Amino acid sequence: MNNFLKLIISISLPLLIGFTSSFITPDFTDWYSTLDKPFFNPPSWLFAPVWTILYILIGYSFYLIWKDKSLIEIESVSFIYFIHLGLNFLWSPLFFGLRNPDIAFVELFFLLMSIFYLILKFYQINKKAGYLLLPYLLWVSFAGVLNFSIAILN
Repeated sequence: MNNFLKLIISISLPLLIGFTSSFITPDFTDWYSTLDKPFFNPPSWLFAPVWTILYILIGYSFYLIWKDKSLIEIESVSFIYFIHLGLNFLWSPLFFGLRNPDIAFVELFFLLMSIFYLILKFYQINKKAGYLLLPYLLWVSFAGVLNFSIAILN
């Protein structure tokens, strides 16, 4: 498979996961607007562009691994990568769909652990690929603090 196709697949997959997760989540604006939120809650318009950038970084990071290695060589990394994408997918339906910040926070803990592990594994293969995931780790950590705060306040 040529590298351009690998790049398109690598970037498209996380974007598709994020879009699908938000698409299947019911309209949450009425419920979410009634929640007590901490003072550091970002404006709603900020989430879509931040997540779009993060999904592109996630995909490009995977591309850097994939272009230099065969899928057989990165089988263990691919496994945790896809598990992590599944965990990423689940958070919105748990938080907004089930309207349950408590369960979403527990799930977010596992997502954070998978991101941390992924960074370590990617860094071992390609340092740049590992570094590209750091903004994602920081944002999801911030989301964890926000999620926890919302759970406590409500």
